[in-house]
Amino acid sequence: MTDTKAVRYDQEIPDVLGALAEVHKKMDAHGLDRTIHHLVQLRASQINRCGFCVKMHTKEAREDGETSERLDRVVVWDQVGDFSEREKAALAWTEALTELEPRTDFAVLRSKLREHFGENEISVITSTVAMINLWNRIQISRH
Repeated sequence: MTDTKAVRYDQEIPDVLGALAEVHKKMDAHGLDRTIHHLVQLRASQINRCGFCVKMHTKEAREDGETSERLDRVVVWDQVGDFSEREKAALAWTEALTELEPRTDFAVLRSKLREHFGENEISVITSTVAMINLWNRIQISRH
């Protein structure tokens, strides 16, 4: 009989998961706008089809004051007028770093980011995208 049970990472590598969780405290200390933080995490989780993470990040965003109307439209952020140019730049960067299309022009996206964010903020946004992609993959591997 084949064993198809999900791996219990929390039991097998709790020290690794704990260290990964600590990274978020370091990133949060840089003071990235919480709205941007939530939008980035939610959009990457949508792209990665991580239902657990979409639910969690939607809940956290609402708790921090984000509206349900905007959260409902994150999936089509580039088709609606609900998001600022600043938010759109962060969401475009999130999609590019999550989907990793070979023809993506990262220089153009970085230029757009620099119109709205400083180097430190861009660094934290990039780290946030990287970390949510990591967490999404850990969670998805349990499906």
